[in-house]
Amino acid sequence: MVEAHPVFSWWEWHFHPEVILGVLLLEGLYLVGVGPWRRRYGLGSEVKSGQVALFSLGVMALFISLTSPIHHLADNHLFSAHMVQHLLLVLVVPPLMLAGIPDWLVRPLFRPRLVLAAARFFTRPLIAFLVSSMVLSLWHLPVLYNIALRSELGHISEHVMFIGSAVIMWWPVLSPLPEVPRATYPIQVIYLFGLTLPMGFIGAAITFSRRVLYDYYDTVPTLWGLTTLMDQQIGGLIMKIVGALVFLCVMTVVFFIWYYREERREAGQVGLEQSGGARDEHQVPAER
Repeated sequence: MVEAHPVFSWWEWHFHPEVILGVLLLEGLYLVGVGPWRRRYGLGSEVKSGQVALFSLGVMALFISLTSPIHHLADNHLFSAHMVQHLLLVLVVPPLMLAGIPDWLVRPLFRPRLVLAAARFFTRPLIAFLVSSMVLSLWHLPVLYNIALRSELGHISEHVMFIGSAVIMWWPVLSPLPEVPRATYPIQVIYLFGLTLPMGFIGAAITFSRRVLYDYYDTVPTLWGLTTLMDQQIGGLIMKIVGALVFLCVMTVVFFIWYYREERREAGQVGLEQSGGARDEHQVPAER
């Protein structure tokens, strides 16, 4: 008897009404806020087209992660696809959105003193590191991971906590709001390097496990000749390698921005000293 293989198509998308509504609402409110509302109510300065593009790319990444074949693979076939989906939700969606939001658009959310105090506390680099690492670690415990896969409420809770903790995680690097500021450049470099560790340790633990950790995937058909354990190992490698590369790339960009600004600052100081010296020389005859 020939074994029946599961049918899968990269062209098959699953358009969940709640996801479509949420994505359209998010993008719509943003575009109306930076466009008609800004002009009508004088909310702030004009938003650059690059910022709008970044935010829209973040929304598109959110849509892709939750409706594309990646979502179907993650739910019904492959742990490795689920890992790709999680990395999109943690490493792509939040930083793009934060980079595209102007300060005046989010400032009303932080006007209550309690909200502002909480935001300043949770976005401190050490606290943000602990919060994001804890959420990532807890949801990759087999018991919680399997609950998320078998329960719609658990799955939604997992994704919401991933996105929320990722916003906190990226805030010290990409904060759009001076009242809840970014960390200094040296701290950002250290912080981003530190963020490679949780994903590295969790990814390594998953990769080198000799048994299937997430037994849900033993109950669904795999694809392309992969065994459940092989799929799990690939997922662990994706988390470990891709996660580290993203943080290291951002860390490199931050380092060069820091270096460039320090060079400009030093050049400016030298220029001021030279111009000051020249003024003193011209003033000497007059003083005499």
